Amino acid sequence: MPPVVPPFLIGLIVAPLAKRVLKPLMRGVVTTSVGLVMEVKKAAQEAGENIHDLAVEVAAEMVAAQIVSGDDQRPAEGAASNAEKDEARTPKIRANVGAAKA
Repeated sequence: MPPVVPPFLIGLIVAPLAKRVLKPLMRGVVTTSVGLVMEVKKAAQEAGENIHDLAVEVAAEMVAAQIVSGDDQRPAEGAASNAEKDEARTPKIRANVGAAKA
């Protein structure tokens, strides 16, 4: 009959060996995952900045188009009534810059 070894003795022998092997392995896994998370955050931030820049450009183009179309639609100085002058001053298209931030 083989000798009976209590399980706690096996645990006492295996635990230090497992600690020596698993600690560097886990440290590498954690280091790699933290590095990955930092790269993903950086990429997401850059993508957000690019989208914000694009939205600002579109808003600027809309305002420029509005100004150009407003210059072309002005009536002659003597021919316009007060209501027509007020209408010419109010913008037809409003660029919503706040929506671009969302």
